[in-house]
Amino acid sequence: MPDPRPFVGLTVVEFGQFIAVPYCGQLLADGGARVIKVEPLAGDPVRQLAPLAPGESRLFVCRNRGKHSLPLDLKHPAAARIIEALAGSADVVLTNLRPGLGATLGLDAATLVRRHPRLIVGNVTGFGTRGPDAGLPAMDLVVQARSGLMAAAGRTQDGVPVSADPPIADYMCAVTLAFGIVSALFRRTVTGRGGEVDVSLLMAALVVQNNAMVRVHGVDGPPHAASLQALARLRAGGAPVAEQLAVTPSFRTPAMTGVYYRTYATRDAAIAVACVSPGLQRALMRVLGVADEIHKTPAGDREAEVRHYAALRTRMEAVMASRTTAEWKAIFDVHGIPAAGVKIPLELLDDEQVLANGMLHDFEHFALGPVRVVSTPVRLDDAGFTPAPATPAFGSEACEILRGLGFTEVEIDGFLAAGVTRTRPA
Repeated sequence: MPDPRPFVGLTVVEFGQFIAVPYCGQLLADGGARVIKVEPLAGDPVRQLAPLAPGESRLFVCRNRGKHSLPLDLKHPAAARIIEALAGSADVVLTNLRPGLGATLGLDAATLVRRHPRLIVGNVTGFGTRGPDAGLPAMDLVVQARSGLMAAAGRTQDGVPVSADPPIADYMCAVTLAFGIVSALFRRTVTGRGGEVDVSLLMAALVVQNNAMVRVHGVDGPPHAASLQALARLRAGGAPVAEQLAVTPSFRTPAMTGVYYRTYATRDAAIAVACVSPGLQRALMRVLGVADEIHKTPAGDREAEVRHYAALRTRMEAVMASRTTAEWKAIFDVHGIPAAGVKIPLELLDDEQVLANGMLHDFEHFALGPVRVVSTPVRLDDAGFTPAPATPAFGSEACEILRGLGFTEVEIDGFLAAGVTRTRPA
């Protein structure tokens, strides 16, 4: 029976660190691709973030399974031969090198595709390839700030916005990169040619904010302009950031933010309810024994609407505080009202629903023992996507990879002696 995984037979070479490229590479490995992870001689920096064994950390393990590690000093003159051999053997090359370095090393898409017309090159930048910020370095935190995502999240500390703890832009970028690679592979089956897949952290952060990134000029133009003018005045006057954020228009109505689409404190914890449709809103009111008499408010009177929902919010909060989260959850479930208790991430590692759907993956790590991680997020029938095993120890497969590229034992020994590659951590 043929292997059901969609990427079996494809070779991916990953020149990437941190999150976006490594997680994309892991998705492709779960789909059966052979992924060669090219790392600096010191290893992907994530290996050294609170390691639990030499070169093995939680953050490395959760986004680097199923790969084959090749330590390589990309700037060493002898490395060019290995880079060329890797590119010549690959179907896909993934990069997220700092701006300008790819072109210096011959790892830019234009150079690679010119030499290897069937090759697909997926490149991640911070802010895109054009414009005044194109050459700037970026990390998820910086992009969350630059993109508006940090302000949109609404979290502040000591008076300033702070990022969401999950690196949202990085992971969204990884998924869009994977989609781009699959699209390019499909096109190649039709046209026979490769090409470049270009994604950025900035674009990924905008996609996450898609609901809010809309301007209907005839409706939004004047209020948007007024908000921007007010923002400029506040900044010129040194106003606190909270005041600056307050002038930002919201696409959500007072009814949604105050009553129908929010979290509530319960007697013991918190619960989220999401009643977007009128039918669900009426069901929520019936269950809570509260009436929303917005019809008594003059139509089109925004200030009256705000006052109405502020008062209703107070009544709702009092009712919700009268029962536990579990009690409310049972009631809401019976009446078909979308609701969930607020959990912390640690609880999800043992969550019955998560486990029932195979959303977590348990495996035996050669250095760390039993490990539980998030499984591959894609389901394809007949085990088309299967969580791959742990990537072997750093550098342990270097010689085997080089042999597979056609280098002789003498050449490999020369690379090792010259410090172009290594077979174990320093």
